[in-house]
Amino acid sequence: MNHDAGNIADFAANLRFLCERQGSISTVCRKIALNRQQFNKYLSGLHLPSPQNMSLIANFFGVSVSILFSPAFEFRTLVEGNFFQVMEKLRESPEVTKFIETAIIGAKSDGNDLVGVYDRYQYSSIYKGSILRSAYCIYRNNDFYQHYYIERFPSYDAPDKIDYVFKYYGFVFPVAGRVFSVDFERTQRNELTFGVFAPVQRSSKKFMFGITSGIAATMFRQPYSTKVALHYRGPGLIGRQQLKSLTVLNAKDPSIPKEALQFLGDGSDMIQIM
Repeated sequence: MNHDAGNIADFAANLRFLCERQGSISTVCRKIALNRQQFNKYLSGLHLPSPQNMSLIANFFGVSVSILFSPAFEFRTLVEGNFFQVMEKLRESPEVTKFIETAIIGAKSDGNDLVGVYDRYQYSSIYKGSILRSAYCIYRNNDFYQHYYIERFPSYDAPDKIDYVFKYYGFVFPVAGRVFSVDFERTQRNELTFGVFAPVQRSSKKFMFGITSGIAATMFRQPYSTKVALHYRGPGLIGRQQLKSLTVLNAKDPSIPKEALQFLGDGSDMIQIM
């Protein structure tokens, strides 16, 4: 894999950030069994690790090699959001491990073209009749495809201010031409969401259309099932530009792709359990 100067600088910054969270570079080097002097060259961006050492570093921090070369801001946002830590705790559970090992059989090579950032559209269960645009990201973490997405709801009284922010983290399983997802919401820590999507290529645009269902442990958010349209925007992780565009939109808003509107319809088929 070839990397330009920008990629190498991002790798060095991301490695420094991860080491800072460990508290001691010496401890990291000792646990990975790497020479401190050579490791300092990685931290400064003077050299890239060999493929073998790169794998050792990625495995130690629990991330994939490709994620280590993400833009530094996006990487910091991903790590500080506890996306990796949460998924690692799940993967340590024997029940979850057994489920994942079963689910990913034959699916490891089917998801490479799914990785990246999407605009996510669905009718809102909070703002009736409006369409929620959130940011959705699929990334590969070692042998697993994982995802996270972020919703932001503006205030009724002051639309330029945000009242609610919800963040979901989970796994993605590409199976037989379909994409299955399972995730949980971290802010309230009480909602599970499940989805199934079909990838669709429309001329130069790439979409995934499907349905998602969610149920919370309390009635603050009613259980629901609704159509969801994912519009692919590019590689990488969710960044500032995607976050700025997150809001609730009128169904006639011209920024919503017509393909998404055609799939979503008028929202009358959304199921909510009152």
